[in-house]
Amino acid sequence: MEQGTRGELVSRLAEAIRSVTTAHPLRIAIDGPPAAGKTTLADELAVVLRAQERDVVRASIDDFLVPRGQRYRRGQYSAEGCYFDAHDHAALCRVLLDPLGPGGDRRFRHTVYDTDTDTPAAPPATTAPADAVLLFDGVFLLRPELIDRWDLRIFVSVPFEQTVDRALDRGTALAGSTADTADTAEIERSWRNRYIPSQKLYFATARPTDHADIIVYNDQLHRPTWEVRPHSAA
Repeated sequence: MEQGTRGELVSRLAEAIRSVTTAHPLRIAIDGPPAAGKTTLADELAVVLRAQERDVVRASIDDFLVPRGQRYRRGQYSAEGCYFDAHDHAALCRVLLDPLGPGGDRRFRHTVYDTDTDTPAAPPATTAPADAVLLFDGVFLLRPELIDRWDLRIFVSVPFEQTVDRALDRGTALAGSTADTADTAEIERSWRNRYIPSQKLYFATARPTDHADIIVYNDQLHRPTWEVRPHSAA
């Protein structure tokens, strides 16, 4: 276990990434519960890696959502719906992870979903350099359907109760002066009825932290703790 500043954490992760050698683009999962800080960490890493002249592909599990009607077919607050119905894992493998993996042609698409229109998207394919790094953040990334597609697995750990507080703070910040009690109640209901129970289902069935190469304990944003597993590629 190591503890340090935010900059020290990002530098250590960049060092771990440099230590992993593959014959294809390096595919990195940044997993963890909602509001754990996965996207922020991935963006911070991208800045450092690009400064080191690495080509970085950034993508998120939210780029591989299925249309809203399918996501919520079990109900708006269904934990099972969140875990089983929200994302198109087959498309994620087909258009991004497999093309960047062993034997792939490196021609990838970073999304299959248009958030604004709630419809499928099919942007033109891009060819990644052989030494590119894919930084992919999202929930449920170390589940059985995806576990073997990653070359390095990072899990961002935060107590579930703290994710509720962060979600409420984020919702208030986004809404600004228009935030009201109904907005707050909706965020809390979604977290307690859908997102946290779906994470508990994930932990019970997939045991994601058992498969992580690096665990970042992100409850203290400016003073995180991290663990690099002895058996990991890093």
